[in-house]
Amino acid sequence: MKIAVVSRSFARNAALRAELSARYPNVTFSESPAVLDGAELVALLRGHDCAIVGLERIDDWVLDQVPELKIISKYGVGLDGVDLDAIARRGIRLGWTGGVNRRSVSELTIAFAIALLHRVPETGATLRAATWQPLVGRQLTGKTVGIVGCGFVGQDLVRLLAPFECRVLAHDIRDYPEFYREHRVTPVPLAQLLGEADIVSLHVPLDRSTTGMIGAAELAKMRKGACFINAARGGLVDEDALAQALESGHLAGAACDVFQLEPDANPRLLAHPAFLGTPHIGGSTQEAQLAMGRAAIDGLETARIPGNGWPC
Repeated sequence: MKIAVVSRSFARNAALRAELSARYPNVTFSESPAVLDGAELVALLRGHDCAIVGLERIDDWVLDQVPELKIISKYGVGLDGVDLDAIARRGIRLGWTGGVNRRSVSELTIAFAIALLHRVPETGATLRAATWQPLVGRQLTGKTVGIVGCGFVGQDLVRLLAPFECRVLAHDIRDYPEFYREHRVTPVPLAQLLGEADIVSLHVPLDRSTTGMIGAAELAKMRKGACFINAARGGLVDEDALAQALESGHLAGAACDVFQLEPDANPRLLAHPAFLGTPHIGGSTQEAQLAMGRAAIDGLETARIPGNGWPC
């Protein structure tokens, strides 16, 4: 097997490099500091029958240039950069494991929620500007939290919320009745969740059905003074509409770990004092990187052709 490691995070991790190289002697690692695309991506993939990819876009054009590629294993859980139909048509096998970074993302979400309610972005900004302004915030304890997408990360978030005695609402196209009963989660339509939650947090994949799912109309349905969190994918949200909801005072705060045009974050959001932004660090913990990397290594052996509802 000739393996090309395209993912930056995998390639920069010494432990993962050593573990992969111990199992497979013929490995080429990307040395690029940026996400590869176009001719550079093709150049690295060429001559390899297997690839470990991260945020790179794998589509028809790329695959046409490297017909020798037979296996693609995913570092991370997001599949929005991988054209599953294009892979399936060519009989290419995909290695993917869902939820391997769930704890890292759910912990960051809890940190976002507490920071927004306690007005950490605003007070931190004023303190750096040499102004002592101890604004009055709110506790997470006892609040209503709305989770949009109650899969791997959403369910882990529910578990982390337990000590805070929150009322938890969930909206998902799938039903998890046993989990909901065990953890006292109330499944509701999206409109009801938006209208009742003090904090709305997104945890859905980015695909045709979810792109732009939160726009001006949805944000207007949220309670005045509520907070919004997106630690899933940037394309889920109309960022200008979110900025407008903050600027108008309708929302008390918002936090995003992901943006529509990464690495370029929306300047209107960044300029607002009640906005907290991070550069897609949800899975960037040592523990999550090892888990995602090891899943990608295993995926080289367990990969299968997408189809019949898998991997979605």
